[in-house]
Amino acid sequence: MEAPPQFFDFGEAEGHPGWYRWDLKDKSRFNWQALGPLRVRRDGEQCRLRMDVETRHTNLSDNIHGAATLGLIDIALFAGMHILTEQDAGMAVTLELNTQFIGGGKVDRPIDVVVSVLRETRRLLFLRGEVTQDKDTHLVAAFSGLVRTPSRRSAACWRDMNS
Repeated sequence: MEAPPQFFDFGEAEGHPGWYRWDLKDKSRFNWQALGPLRVRRDGEQCRLRMDVETRHTNLSDNIHGAATLGLIDIALFAGMHILTEQDAGMAVTLELNTQFIGGGKVDRPIDVVVSVLRETRRLLFLRGEVTQDKDTHLVAAFSGLVRTPSRRSAACWRDMNS
């Protein structure tokens, strides 16, 4: 699996065979501060992003907080974009995210976001997926999203400014 551009700490996830790290190098950013370390892998035509749930991700009912779930889904859109289409996810933006919360996520087990690409145009990527636990037997949420990919010019300009 090809490493994403300079923004990500990507490599084999130690202690998790078949998984890769999906973390920003800049640990002061939202991804790391709010969600912590993430793992990713390709499952056929799907991308799977995994987070180990901690108490900091929960609400007062001891379920995963909706904001943590939404943040994880948003990050999964970009992981899916890179893993499934091999595009640079660093400078893309979320245009739309529709989410249906279905069941409460539990703190004592990992949570997965499974993403599929529905359609890709020149600058848009249509995705959908589910948030699950317990080997996909417990459905936490379903979603669809629309991501705008960076233009080649803006991506090249950004890389030049930060090299």
